[in-house]
Amino acid sequence: MTVAQEPQKATLVRGLFGNAYLVLTLSALCWSSNHILGRAVAAHVPAFALSSARYFLATLVLYPFARAHLKRDWPAIRAKLGVMTFLSATGGGLFAASQYLGLQLTGALNVSVMNSLVPVLIAVVAAAIFGDRLSGRQMLGFAVSLLGVFAIVTKLDAHVLTTLSFNSGDLLILLNMLLFAIYSAALRLRPKIHWLSFLFMFAVLSGITTLPFWVWEQAHGQTLQPDWVTAFTLVYVTIVVTIVAYMSWNRGVALIGANRAGIFLHLVPIYSALLAGALLGEPLMGYHVVGFALILAGVWCAARQS
Repeated sequence: MTVAQEPQKATLVRGLFGNAYLVLTLSALCWSSNHILGRAVAAHVPAFALSSARYFLATLVLYPFARAHLKRDWPAIRAKLGVMTFLSATGGGLFAASQYLGLQLTGALNVSVMNSLVPVLIAVVAAAIFGDRLSGRQMLGFAVSLLGVFAIVTKLDAHVLTTLSFNSGDLLILLNMLLFAIYSAALRLRPKIHWLSFLFMFAVLSGITTLPFWVWEQAHGQTLQPDWVTAFTLVYVTIVVTIVAYMSWNRGVALIGANRAGIFLHLVPIYSALLAGALLGEPLMGYHVVGFALILAGVWCAARQS
């Protein structure tokens, strides 16, 4: 690469990172893949070990890039260490742990239904804590995309709704969704520091949050198995689910706010259906197409400026 090409590449990267629609769509893809992987390895990788290890491994990856920024940003980090700890607990350690535990105890259909509550929960939390208001267009977008989610999970069959049952895993997932909604709404309180400094400290504090639970889990005989499944899972959730997903989500929220960003979480069922088709051989059905169209229409409506 020539010297002239390097600034062009840097400008392109900054331009892509400045596109809220792109980064939020990417974060939804990352978290959808995490749901599928989390269910696949639920009986093999302990929940607290996976949650804590992914954040500690992320610190090792991030530190060489964040070191210079951390030195400059440390006074601001120290001044808001309480806020950083709160954000890391709600959106990081406890969020990840409750998700992996829930995926061990409940089915994909129930998770998909409750995942559709997150944009609404973000709006409720933001309104309750910060007095935010939703525009008419945003409320319409929420409603339309929610219809799309239900079209997919019910397969356009109303009888499916009568077969839903809820257990302790569902309650954990509901708590999981609420934790992420609180994190997303409270991101505006984050210190004014470089995003690498924030992500590094977020990973450190998230890992510490779940470390006592990991120790308890280890003491009760649930250990990480030294095999290829464990290694692949740890690498994937560290790079894709922790670093790429949070980097993208945090940037998207910073660009357009938590309420408008929340609607992009309705893309998760679309990705889940596509990934299930590609990885598990499940066919694309008519109800998928109807649901996808409604979800995309709702996202387009809610994400637009009023």
